[in-house]
Amino acid sequence: MSRENAPDGDSQPTQEFVTRVGRRIRALRKHRGWGVQQLADAAKLSRRMLTDIELGQANPSLATVDRVARALDTDFAALALPESDAPGADAEGTLVWEAPDGSTALLLGATENPRAELWRWTLAAGGRYDAEPDRPGAQEIHHVLAGRLTLVLETGPQVVGSGQSAIIPSDQQYAYLNEHAEPTVFMRVVTGA
Repeated sequence: MSRENAPDGDSQPTQEFVTRVGRRIRALRKHRGWGVQQLADAAKLSRRMLTDIELGQANPSLATVDRVARALDTDFAALALPESDAPGADAEGTLVWEAPDGSTALLLGATENPRAELWRWTLAAGGRYDAEPDRPGAQEIHHVLAGRLTLVLETGPQVVGSGQSAIIPSDQQYAYLNEHAEPTVFMRVVTGA
């Protein structure tokens, strides 16, 4: 799944998400018998960055978390979602990303085989979220519940209005953009990432 980086330096994964992911990465790394450097090399990260992620002291991009998950032969959702019976497991989803303007990304659930993720996004007026490309062949389905979503693609922008859906290849640079005064709320399904 594409792990995006917002251009606004204040936009970041939530602390609860960062702590959970760091703890799970460390446990999986140790279970494999890997040292920090071995996983850092496999995930194409610096040793210091990986250490900071494991300690919950870094705000990694969602793409970085995805790279580490792949290096550990797991997926983003396995690192991000709370156990369903754990305290704090929320039926409303897991808040993974938020911005000061009120924009949010909630991971609602995931399947293992085939791998798919269901998200609910809200972009405040003027909100933008830049994505990094997924694996070749990955796709996203977007369904807009309210407002209008502009998908900024390599082939040009695509506007999706309320009640409309779009499917895009996510193995390219792309972004989500709300160019309007009202919030944009949309569902996102990621496959093949």
